[in-house]
Amino acid sequence: MTLQKDLKKLENFYTEKPHRVLTMYLNTDLADREQQGGEWKIHFKNGMNNFEHYLQESGDKDELKNFRSLKEQLETYVTDYERNLSKSLIVFASTDGQLWHAQPIQMPVKTEFFWEEAPVLDQLRELNNEFPKTGVVLVQQNDVKVIEAELGAVDDVKYYELDLNTEDWRLHTGPHQAQASMGSGGKNPGKEKFEDRYRANQQRWYKSLAPTLDKLAKDGQWQRIYLVGNQDETDEIQAHMNKPIDEHVPKNLLEHEETQVLNEVVL
Repeated sequence: MTLQKDLKKLENFYTEKPHRVLTMYLNTDLADREQQGGEWKIHFKNGMNNFEHYLQESGDKDELKNFRSLKEQLETYVTDYERNLSKSLIVFASTDGQLWHAQPIQMPVKTEFFWEEAPVLDQLRELNNEFPKTGVVLVQQNDVKVIEAELGAVDDVKYYELDLNTEDWRLHTGPHQAQASMGSGGKNPGKEKFEDRYRANQQRWYKSLAPTLDKLAKDGQWQRIYLVGNQDETDEIQAHMNKPIDEHVPKNLLEHEETQVLNEVVL
């Protein structure tokens, strides 16, 4: 998902009667005091009922028929969505079947419903300004994790590990496995040897990774970049990247769950 492309598509979408576009911003955050009793279900039901009553009063039978068909489709989707709630749900859907954009997000919204000839995008634009396409690069010596995120949700995660034999950064395709600890009791010759080698080669190693990070930022259309880790390491990476860095976060979060990282670093 790239929100910029989606926004352009939505901005150019328009219908004519008897077709219309349903816009829904639905707050479903159970951490919200006003939502802990499942009030979002009532808000959703009331929103649908209000539209139906309005269309019944208008006397436009074709538009009412179209709405009821779309309402049924949306109710089915919301029932499935309820099994794995996010903080909010945004939906843009047209009765002619040309538009269906349902997007759970991990950011709060103000619950609103619209029945117009075009999508109502005000809140989506505000959310995009608050949390655009973002890259979070977590660094810990010879391990790097890259989190791509948008609207408070994780889009993609990549893990890179430096192969100490070839000195190439290797992309891991499977789940990241934490390296075995070398222990903290007494001296460890293997660990000390690695630390010496790391200090001697840190600049060269991170310089070789920087073009990969720049390409990820370009291809992913990152609008913000965060570097997370030891200040010396993040400074070294920034020195070799062409893309501007928005913020350094001097914390060791490499092994933390990705959503937790976003909550701590970005949100």
